[in-house]
Amino acid sequence: MSDVIDAALAVLRVKMINGFDGLAKVVIPGEGSIMLDSDGAREGDDEADVTLTASAEVFQGILSGDVNPTMAFMTGKLSVDGNMGLAMKLGAALS
Repeated sequence: MSDVIDAALAVLRVKMINGFDGLAKVVIPGEGSIMLDSDGAREGDDEADVTLTASAEVFQGILSGDVNPTMAFMTGKLSVDGNMGLAMKLGAALS
């Protein structure tokens, strides 16, 4: 597991203490992927209802609150594949 994924999981496990109502995957190219579901956050690369892809820098900015997920999507720094409603819920939970 990469240091980037380890650091992201540490933050996500706190933010997602009550889990996530859906099945989402966050992909960080070159680092790995994280699954978010009713059990919380874990490393994994399973099928998901929505997949968010962003660079390590953008994702770290989203987790720290320095990057707005909606603006990252609108400017092409964050791509979303799948259920847009779940993506919006996840964006709200991450910020």
